[in-house]
Amino acid sequence: MKRYSYLAAAAMGLALACAAALADMKDPLPDSLSLGGITLYGTVDIGYAYQSHGVPLSSQYVGGLEYQAFTTTRNFAGSVSTVAESGLEQSKVGLRISQEVADDLSLVARLETGFNPLSGQLTDACASIVTNSTRPQGSQTANADSSRCGQPFNSVLFGGLSSKQFGTLTVGRQNSLQLDTLVLADPQLLSYAFSFLGYSGFNGGAGSTEAARWDNSVKYVYQNGPVHVAGMYSTGGADIGFLGKAYGANVGITYSGLSVDAVYQNEKGAVNLRSSFDNAGVDPIPTPGLAAYLSNDTSYNLMGRYTFELGNATKDKVTVYAGYSHIEKAHGDYAAGVEAEGNYPLDIGINVNNTAEYNMEWVGARYQVMTNWNLSAAYYHVTQNSWTIGLGPTGNNGIGCSAAGLLCAGDFNEVSAVADYVFNKHYDLYAGVNWSEVTDGLANGFVGTTVGTSGSENQVTVMLGARVKF
Repeated sequence: MKRYSYLAAAAMGLALACAAALADMKDPLPDSLSLGGITLYGTVDIGYAYQSHGVPLSSQYVGGLEYQAFTTTRNFAGSVSTVAESGLEQSKVGLRISQEVADDLSLVARLETGFNPLSGQLTDACASIVTNSTRPQGSQTANADSSRCGQPFNSVLFGGLSSKQFGTLTVGRQNSLQLDTLVLADPQLLSYAFSFLGYSGFNGGAGSTEAARWDNSVKYVYQNGPVHVAGMYSTGGADIGFLGKAYGANVGITYSGLSVDAVYQNEKGAVNLRSSFDNAGVDPIPTPGLAAYLSNDTSYNLMGRYTFELGNATKDKVTVYAGYSHIEKAHGDYAAGVEAEGNYPLDIGINVNNTAEYNMEWVGARYQVMTNWNLSAAYYHVTQNSWTIGLGPTGNNGIGCSAAGLLCAGDFNEVSAVADYVFNKHYDLYAGVNWSEVTDGLANGFVGTTVGTSGSENQVTVMLGARVKF
């Protein structure tokens, strides 16, 4: 097995060298692939990763690997050394459309899907849980919940009207306002391998990763000078990331080098798939469906960034980032005959954690060197500080976690650093390291920890990679 790892590492090194050689060409790709207001774009991100603790690569899961210890799988089975994918950015392909139809009025649309470049499959996190539902501890591949569950367009698919004077109105499958804002306030730009905010849609979905992208949604964005506002609403549905209605609002200001946003988000009946160990059954889908619970999620967020112009001869820039989120999860009403993202049937049960609260903080910086280097570092922290144990047929009769004799509070910590060398707008090479740890209540279920007692699990990920963008 080691011989194959060495061969794979050598092959990856050769691929990176070829990418560097191509990058030395005079920007062989055109600036954009556009025709009549329609722009084709895409990214292929591949590399090689080593993890001190982890599980083998999945051909279906988002990013291929469980890049951080914050995971629903609880499945670490030893060190991992493997080819890897989508470390800095989800590999994807899409179309962006903007066609002027009148003075200050354009038709706009966007359709995009994420894929796994090492397997050629559309990203399908729900399928990764199904695939592992019959596999015991130590024999599973990477798997966890996500809003990307094999849909033909698992990222976004929307259209609408845009006006510089009156704003933009779009309808369809869209990123939540919280997810849209996080990419602007995350020092690691929602990287899978180096950012908690990117690896897990937990924050973007206000506590439920399937709710990070909203189907059946209407979004309005308006900007007047330095102030911007946005509102979003969805009717929900029986076969998407949340069954009930959802709404959100964003107010922000961008002035000189400063950008600050306040975001509120509320989702009714958000779908939360349980660990693959709760889905023991037969392939392709356990009967009567994937084990899940519903939650009503509310989040309050304040985040931003500030860019310093260094004023040196090369005009380098340093941008500092910071953010805070408070998330409350309450019991969601039971529903029969419903489905997750990607139309996976669900077996809805009572959430043991009838209510829960999370506080998240992050800080970091990016140093953009005009000699083609981008250097970034970040720290992420999550505190789980309150649970109520659900009792009774509806889960509404609860007692405090501590009253039940359990240690429910827990923490997640992550530190990461990345060096990215940009040859031109189409090619770059990167290297980074990420350390993460879950403790106490958030570590429950990992091997070596016991529910209701103290314990911890940590992981180190080192990854080298290359991106091609068009």
